Amino acid sequence: MSSLPTSLFRRWGHSFEEDAPGATAYRPADYAFPRARGRGGIEFRPDGAFIEWAIGRGDAAQPIQGRWTDEGNGRLRILFDGDVHPAQTLEVLEVNDSILRLKQRRA
Repeated sequence: MSSLPTSLFRRWGHSFEEDAPGATAYRPADYAFPRARGRGGIEFRPDGAFIEWAIGRGDAAQPIQGRWTDEGNGRLRILFDGDVHPAQTLEVLEVNDSILRLKQRRA
């Protein structure tokens, strides 16, 4: 059982307009984002599934499947299926129903 807040478990769009040094910002996928040429995102599911929504052809979102595990202290280990991306560790800096801020840690 994870001690992570339930607000984490949803699809998030990258709110790059709100990124700050050392912190990547995300908003719920249904947020009224400013117009942009493609917008990636991520998704955490309670069962441990993780999806990176990469910007694909024609700016359409392309799912990249993976898994997350809770390493404690707000850190999540992400492993992708196959050799699509190297493993990564994300630190949850802030999460609630309206925003998710993450810091990427060295794997």
